[in-house]
Amino acid sequence: MTVTLTGLATVVPPTVLHQDEVREVFAAQPGLTRLSQRIVSTSFGVSGIERRYTVLTELGDRTAVPGAERRFYDPTTNELASPGTKLRNDIYAVEASRLYVEAGRAALAQQEDFSADDVTHVITVSCTGFYAPGPDFVVARDLGLPADVQRFHLGFMGCYASLPALRLASQLAQADPDAVVLVISVELCTLHLRTSNDPDTIVATSLFGDGAGAALVTSRPVSAHEPGFELERFASRVAPEGESDMAWRIGDHGFEMVLSNAVPAILGQHVTGAVRPLFAPEPRLERALDERRAGEAIPHWAIHPGGRSILDKVESALELSEAQLLPARATLRDFGNMSSATVLFVLRHILDSPAASAGERVVAMAFGPGLTVESALLTLRGS
Repeated sequence: MTVTLTGLATVVPPTVLHQDEVREVFAAQPGLTRLSQRIVSTSFGVSGIERRYTVLTELGDRTAVPGAERRFYDPTTNELASPGTKLRNDIYAVEASRLYVEAGRAALAQQEDFSADDVTHVITVSCTGFYAPGPDFVVARDLGLPADVQRFHLGFMGCYASLPALRLASQLAQADPDAVVLVISVELCTLHLRTSNDPDTIVATSLFGDGAGAALVTSRPVSAHEPGFELERFASRVAPEGESDMAWRIGDHGFEMVLSNAVPAILGQHVTGAVRPLFAPEPRLERALDERRAGEAIPHWAIHPGGRSILDKVESALELSEAQLLPARATLRDFGNMSSATVLFVLRHILDSPAASAGERVVAMAFGPGLTVESALLTLRGS
């Protein structure tokens, strides 16, 4: 049974954050030590990011307007505020709902085989906010999905969560030949940015942006010309020695990221083993992995750009080419790390690439707390 991912769409909010301008703001915050100022300068400067997007319009507007409500940034003093978690989450509920619906609508419009009436299941994904009735409910209501649509929400898993969502969608499609599963990831990471002398917080501040991705997953027939992917196999691996090096917790002033500088090295030790279950069923692929020729066997790699050093380590460990890391590095450059939504942006980049052809294989890989490595083997389809 062939399971197809089609209608892959990505959406970002309209406000742009230019990395050099954001660096200046964070480096100028009162209370930063000289060491922290140097860390800000270095982290922002070597991030590989040129711009990110945010739902916080006030971060993109550095013009002082008398009487304007400012909750995160005061342009008259150039100071960042520290609002409580409730305010941040209240904004999430409003802005995330809008992006969930926009991304879901875009996925339906991106392909011609299915309409809202065909959707049987909804899977929503996020780790940057909570509310109930949740985004699965909002999507079903605002897109006019069938009254009996089945709804699931994967919450607070971290940057890797879109791949388990696609795996669940694939399992649903295999179990029910009539299923059409709408998968939507929305992450509003910038709601949790804040000034700090903590190196982990500074690094996180230099990386994260907002974005949404959505797609349809089904085993029903899909027009041959429709671009997308066939979902073949999934794998999961945990590197328990990194449990304390990447974490995501709820604090009084937003969610708090732990992201140590040991993460790239730990991931580098595990990525080969992480993809082995994808390669093992095909002796040719497994032999290529053992001979350090994975990049020759699989032409396209959708690596979650958790940061430039992580991409460098994966490229080195698997001996991939610069061209194979281009979709991940370009996504990092143009959007930053959007947590779970990011790998969908990388897959969209591959789908749009003139270097990609139907029938070619793709490995997708994303990382998160645990340390967890989630991966998938896909095949490009369509014209």
